[in-house]
Amino acid sequence: MFQSYESTRNSNILSTASKAVLKGIADDGGLYVMRNIEDKNIDIELLQGKSYIEIAEEILSMMLDDFPKNKVKECVKNAYTGKFSTDEITPVVKVGDSYVSELFHGPTSAFKDVALSILPHLLTTAYDMNDLKGEVIILTATSGDTGKAALEGFKDVKGTKIIVFYPDGGVSQVQKAQMATQEGTNTYVCAIKGNFDDAQTGVKNIFANENLRDELEKRNEMFSSANSINIGRLVPQIVYYFYAYMKLVESNSIKIGDKVNFAVPTGNFGNILAGYYAKNLGLPVNKLICGSNENNVLYDFIRTGIYDKNREFHKTISPSMDILVSSNLERLLYYVSGKDNNTIKNLMEQLNTTGKYEVSDEMKKVISEEFYANCVFKHETEETIKNVFEKYGYLLDTHTAVAYKVLETYKNETSDNTTSIVLSTASPYKFSKSVYESLYNETNSDEFEIMQELSEKTGVKIPENLKGLKEKTVLHKEVCEKDEMEIYVRKIAIK
Repeated sequence: MFQSYESTRNSNILSTASKAVLKGIADDGGLYVMRNIEDKNIDIELLQGKSYIEIAEEILSMMLDDFPKNKVKECVKNAYTGKFSTDEITPVVKVGDSYVSELFHGPTSAFKDVALSILPHLLTTAYDMNDLKGEVIILTATSGDTGKAALEGFKDVKGTKIIVFYPDGGVSQVQKAQMATQEGTNTYVCAIKGNFDDAQTGVKNIFANENLRDELEKRNEMFSSANSINIGRLVPQIVYYFYAYMKLVESNSIKIGDKVNFAVPTGNFGNILAGYYAKNLGLPVNKLICGSNENNVLYDFIRTGIYDKNREFHKTISPSMDILVSSNLERLLYYVSGKDNNTIKNLMEQLNTTGKYEVSDEMKKVISEEFYANCVFKHETEETIKNVFEKYGYLLDTHTAVAYKVLETYKNETSDNTTSIVLSTASPYKFSKSVYESLYNETNSDEFEIMQELSEKTGVKIPENLKGLKEKTVLHKEVCEKDEMEIYVRKIAIK
């Protein structure tokens, strides 16, 4: 089968799509990227009238090109049928002059559900396709949402164990409760004393540990990832960009071929990168608008071409974006460098040793043509939540509010009247304390009580999966130092 994926850092490390999904990360630490994406094209004319599931089948078959079409169909059906609170999966609503693509109707009320509902099916299919026998151990670092969505997706999936690391004190009360109460015979959760970047670096180091990999291989076991460094996580996210566009065509808000902007709350750069992939596959995208919070490393990079993680780390009210090392940016750099693997390898080595790098003027130019970036601080996020609710009766979570505000700033700065879609990444009830404070300027330390009050005052329903969370039994209480992550993994992997 044609090896259509390669490592961002070495063009000699090739892989089929199924093996890339299984491995998660290339042996040299690079990320798998599709080499000939410019040869792929989705004809949007042919997507008219198609359901989310049908569009997903189309895109996944194209991107995961060694998966048999009937298997892709099976994976999509098993992932999305009856698992989301709406058959639309990611409905689009009008809010003011813009549109909001609601990505939070899945089993854990976060956008990660869209990809993590299908990843276990893709992974087990890839496993069978490659005649593997032992166990796959899923390693995941989370800034809040990925953890629960991955745990839920892989719960009791035969032939897998899933280990999730999250920053102790760095996630919301609701997010912590979701993970700590996770059921399943193959699920493991551990808080680390550090931030998300520490968790993500720890996971990457475990992946890169050849001795540990060899030990697992002897036992017929292997690591894989549920983070968006895994191409199997990233590809399903392309679907909702096309779906949102087709919904606007369907409602006569735009005509086929009209360009749109997408505003995306951004941390690890996976969600917005899926938009870049969508554009490369033929979706008429004008600008990808990158919204950051106080951890504004991406805002600085897109403006200056200098990526510098040597800065203060802020704990914010949009914790899923509290990230200083945006892993998926490496994939964008691969494409905008003209697929220059050596350049990417050098940039990543600089990041690893000095914490910073600068891209060439040519790369800067391409990035600034494709992307606009800005950042929003706490008071502006709170004002946006309050203003949007008072004006339009629509309740934003703290992350979506960042993207909404950055879109407003972009429109004011550029006078660009292109139809714009904000990606809404989480239910407001996952961050009810901050949302409640934004609306009513009152505080309460119990997020579960606030959830109830917020619902009563706003009339917005609490998602079923978040109700009763407080009463669930805590099953995971482990905490470790950031340099003890490998010990924790060994304890589970090599029993």
